[in-house]
Amino acid sequence: MESAQHTELVKPPAAGPKKTSPLYTRRVKTFMREVWRDRMSYLFLAPFMLCFACFIIIPVFIAALLSVTNFNGIEFPRFVGFSQFIYMLTQDVVFMKYTLPNTLKFAIIVGPGGYLLAFVFAWLIHQLPKSIRDYFTLALYAPAMVGGVALSVVWAATFSGDQVGYLNNLLLRFGMIESPQLWLQDPKYLMIVMIIVTLWTSMGVGFLAMLGGLQTVNTELYEAGRIDGIKNSLQEVYYITIPSMKPQMLFSAVMAIVGTLKAGAISTQLTGVTITPNYAGHLITNHIDDYAFIRYEWGYASALSVVLLLLSYVLWRFCFVLFGSKGEQ
Repeated sequence: MESAQHTELVKPPAAGPKKTSPLYTRRVKTFMREVWRDRMSYLFLAPFMLCFACFIIIPVFIAALLSVTNFNGIEFPRFVGFSQFIYMLTQDVVFMKYTLPNTLKFAIIVGPGGYLLAFVFAWLIHQLPKSIRDYFTLALYAPAMVGGVALSVVWAATFSGDQVGYLNNLLLRFGMIESPQLWLQDPKYLMIVMIIVTLWTSMGVGFLAMLGGLQTVNTELYEAGRIDGIKNSLQEVYYITIPSMKPQMLFSAVMAIVGTLKAGAISTQLTGVTITPNYAGHLITNHIDDYAFIRYEWGYASALSVVLLLLSYVLWRFCFVLFGSKGEQ
């Protein structure tokens, strides 16, 4: 009897609340299970991800670290905080007076201009018969494939400053000028020449993406649009074509941003020097090359690269707002 009572009195301790692992731990475990489940897919992605990490993520991370240091490539980097960025905005006269205005002017004209030209030419080619469409596509895409060679041969000869230059020879023959013009050495004309050449080479991958996007638009939408009151081709483009190919438009916009902001090599290829006369064609990429490979101030060059990266990101987000779907924004 006593043992029975003792058994009734002794009760196992009540179970406390079940301990749960932190949220991030559960997410990591879930992610690892999904990775193991899709291990073959990740195995095929591994070569690309390895290259992406080695040539994109790691260099960007190192540039961000060097941007807050004073580094000349020989001595050990010395931490200076944000003084590089403060110097850029307060004491770098070339950057504030020439580089930044030139880059903004160049980007405002070439970016939207090249993007609009790519769409217009893609739309015009799409209207052609299929039998001749490929020839026109190749003719417009060819300058983007041989841009470097064409810049150093065709355009340098065209804007040569002597009387045998193609443009000078033509203008002298028609009596439009009295003496040869130094197109690539005169600060008044250099930026104009750079814009013309860049627009000529702007029919690149973005142009092909737009052309491919036009071919994916459902033709039944145009018939439905005519029934709903669309009367001309301009309205078709605005109400049907552009909304139906927003992914291609977004990709082309991103490529236009990248191509515009890295176009500083054009001035170097045309003039043969990194620093153009009176900084007339001095873009931010030229400023980076100046400090990185001429002055060997790699810390400041890294700070300039970070600013260029942030500028690219802001413009990319702007394009994403314009052409991205609402669910992805």
